[in-house]
Amino acid sequence: MTTPALTARDWTRSTVAGMASYLDAAAIVSTGTALVLFQDDLGLDTLQIGVLSSLLTLSIAAGALTGGRLGDRFGRRIVFSLTMVLLALGAGLLAAAAGPIMLYIGVVLIGYASGADLPVSLALIAEEAPPGQAGKLVGLSQVLWFGGIIATQLLSIVVGDLGSIGGRVLYAHVAVVAVVVLLLRLRVPESSKWVASREKLTQTGSHHTALSLRELVAGPYLLPLLGLITFYALVNIVANTKGQFGTFLYVNVAGSTVAVASTISVITQCLGVLLAVWFMRIVDGRNRLRWYLFGATCYVLAMAIVAVVGVTVWSLAISAIFSAIGGALAFEAMLKIWTQEAFPTLLRATAQGSIVGAARVVAAIAAVATPTLMTNAPRATFAVLLGVVSAGLIAGLFVGRGVQRHNHLRDDDTNAQVEAERNIEERT
Repeated sequence: MTTPALTARDWTRSTVAGMASYLDAAAIVSTGTALVLFQDDLGLDTLQIGVLSSLLTLSIAAGALTGGRLGDRFGRRIVFSLTMVLLALGAGLLAAAAGPIMLYIGVVLIGYASGADLPVSLALIAEEAPPGQAGKLVGLSQVLWFGGIIATQLLSIVVGDLGSIGGRVLYAHVAVVAVVVLLLRLRVPESSKWVASREKLTQTGSHHTALSLRELVAGPYLLPLLGLITFYALVNIVANTKGQFGTFLYVNVAGSTVAVASTISVITQCLGVLLAVWFMRIVDGRNRLRWYLFGATCYVLAMAIVAVVGVTVWSLAISAIFSAIGGALAFEAMLKIWTQEAFPTLLRATAQGSIVGAARVVAAIAAVATPTLMTNAPRATFAVLLGVVSAGLIAGLFVGRGVQRHNHLRDDDTNAQVEAERNIEERT
């Protein structure tokens, strides 16, 4: 069977939905830089920076856990529209923050909104993709994720020496993009596969619009769920640390400036974009796991370099190059693909939300103490991160071998997927 070509409508719909990844990255990186810029004017100490960073991550976790379930119950469209409203409000509040209280409230809003948005948006992309093209379109969200990082870092180069004004500009960028995405999403129809699966479920006599949560923790779905939680939670500790505290390391540990940190990050993230585009080309092929292993090796090297050499501008820059490769080939993009493959339509967003939520809780706990640890024992901290990322990547390798792999993402219209959903519906 010939794989159908992607149309302009496919690309547009996937881009509008995939902006969840752009905004997630922009919110996290903006917070990491803005809190440093707010230090003097708003009187923030290292503990408050750690608490605010942790609160952002916890809010993302809460959003992912509830948003994914709501998306499976009530549809993708209504959830990913409401999340944009909350994100715009939260970012606007942060841009106008006059003290720590406003920072706390704003961080909760943007964290919850971005967390709730991600699982439903990715589910819609996969469900509306033409047969054999879902992997490429889901991979597009990773390109947008890098785009969010780069756009934020470019802004940081310009406003990095403006103090708290620079932080307000970063959050204003997030607010404006969220409003634009909201307007575009109002034109996106509901996922046809979600509608069809819900109708099939109601035909069985069920009064529910989604499958029971017990289906997610039973039978064939439990092992991939636990494996993906382990993989994403452990690797995300490292990614979250570098994303939220990268500027902190350059300024407060390596003795550099925000502008230098942002410049290096933009350069290395451009490499990540190129690799994310490459990932879109190879993700539906047979060599996916080999590329994952290459990315995993780079991720391990990224931590090892700093653990051995120590925290300097150059060691952080080299580490960032390897992290960009690892992040593109062996982290979130791969998680997104495996999640779409492993779970049926009416559990897909719930599963992904559970995975992301659990991982962000773990990262939030780690983030509280990270600034203090980085300041007092940076090499030892990176040695611990080396062990953490290695364990997570090994778990990912086992998941990759366990999930059924084909030259394209399995569509819900394949016989195996239809049969799996029919069995669940009969038990429900």
